[in-house]
Amino acid sequence: MSNFLSSSIGKKVIMSLSGLFLIAFLCVHLTLNLFLIFDNSGELFNHGANFMATNPVIKIVEPILAIGFIIHIIWASILTLQNQKARPIKYAQRNQSQNATWASRNMYILGGLVLVFLVIHIYNFWWNIKVTGNLEAVVVDGVEMENTYLLVSSLFKSSIVYCGLYIAGAILLGLHLTHGFWSAFQSVGFSNDIWRKRLSALGYIFAVIIAVGFSIIPLYFMAGLGN
Repeated sequence: MSNFLSSSIGKKVIMSLSGLFLIAFLCVHLTLNLFLIFDNSGELFNHGANFMATNPVIKIVEPILAIGFIIHIIWASILTLQNQKARPIKYAQRNQSQNATWASRNMYILGGLVLVFLVIHIYNFWWNIKVTGNLEAVVVDGVEMENTYLLVSSLFKSSIVYCGLYIAGAILLGLHLTHGFWSAFQSVGFSNDIWRKRLSALGYIFAVIIAVGFSIIPLYFMAGLGN
């Protein structure tokens, strides 16, 4: 088992499994975030945020999610360094473009830029919600909870710069997923030509949904549609 984990294939499998786990998280996170625009009273989003904050299963998953991010980043760094050592002489640009997409050739750079956005995102939201704990309380359907909607909507309405960063982060994430989605499935066994084509097409669709879905949120508030 230790030999498998230390092998190149083992590292790719671990990175793929962590990637698939993060893809599942993105689906949940986007669904919750879209509550921001489905109900501009903020009640629906506050309900969702309160459920995520108080549900015991989510509390268990949260540290696992953090570990998943860390593993994905570390293994990506290791594999990138190994590939660079294995190929010290760069291929000609013409051959690179023929053999792989731009996103696949720049996955590590895209991942790094997404990480920068993630740190900013965590500082603005997760840190204020989980650490500082200075959110005002609101009562929704007789239940007292933190007014997370006010925190999120206020930042989007007050900062065009953050809205721009958020949209840029969503686009970068989408580009990262155009290769990462099908590559994750390929590394766990879906590697024949038929599955490759299907997963590649599905990956592009998923990437567009994620990029557009997250981008809609700041655009919604920039247009003055949210409370």
